[in-house]
Amino acid sequence: MDAAIDAPQSRYYHSQGLRLHFTDWGNPQAPPLLLVHGGLDHSRSWDHLARALRRNFHVLAPDLRGHGESEWATGSSYSLADHVYDLTGLVKAAGFENVSIVGHSMGGMVSLTYAGVFPEKVSRLVVLDGVTNYPARQVKPADVRIAEWISDLDKLAQRKIHRYASLADGAERILRRNRHLTRAQALHLATHGLKQNPDGTYSWKFDPYLRARAPYRLSLDDHIGLWSRIACPTLLVSGSESFLPDPATAGVMKHFENAELARIEGAGHWLQHDKPDEVLDLLKKFFDQAESK
Repeated sequence: MDAAIDAPQSRYYHSQGLRLHFTDWGNPQAPPLLLVHGGLDHSRSWDHLARALRRNFHVLAPDLRGHGESEWATGSSYSLADHVYDLTGLVKAAGFENVSIVGHSMGGMVSLTYAGVFPEKVSRLVVLDGVTNYPARQVKPADVRIAEWISDLDKLAQRKIHRYASLADGAERILRRNRHLTRAQALHLATHGLKQNPDGTYSWKFDPYLRARAPYRLSLDDHIGLWSRIACPTLLVSGSESFLPDPATAGVMKHFENAELARIEGAGHWLQHDKPDEVLDLLKKFFDQAESK
């Protein structure tokens, strides 16, 4: 396929006064599919999957606020609700009535929340290592959460932005973080995840204040209530080497009405990068099965 034809389009919409970016892979006559990235990531990390899925879907991959090409929300705590609101804005801006969603990590939690609030708007849902709240998790008291948040903000205010001499140096940092990646994958992620500074160096595009977790978060009961409202076929995928608990043993499945599990051996938290072909096969089978029901 010609590179120019194969390339996705950059598009924008506005949410709460922010100019937010999304990557549009075309095929507008096909059913819409949203690919929602995780924290400190960007929409172009989905390229391998999006390029394959565009044959059957109109694929849109948003840059969540504070990420990628989207504007930073200065003074924001980047709460889950903020991201969900932005997702509703994207669905409206695109004119979609009903969407399928694949979300990774934090993007998985955003997707789960959106599907729980608007179950009639989601036809199929896949969460890649994104159930980050589970019954056994110990939640710190509110005073501790707020105090830690304040401390984190003060530290971030003093933190110097790291500068890389080249995109290759940024790719090396990504490789050190995830041993499963190839050098080509890391360079692709760095190319779309770094911005060039006036002095010729490179820095990450994401807002550093994304590292400070908002102290006002949904409770476990809130999440369970949302999960129980999700009506569409749902697939929760975990990696055998992930740092997150396996949903099969974490006590979350009983709170879903129509969910199934899949586990990918040899994959860590970034499933779509570690085992992209296995993830793609799972997605295709799941979408085909859901379509036939």
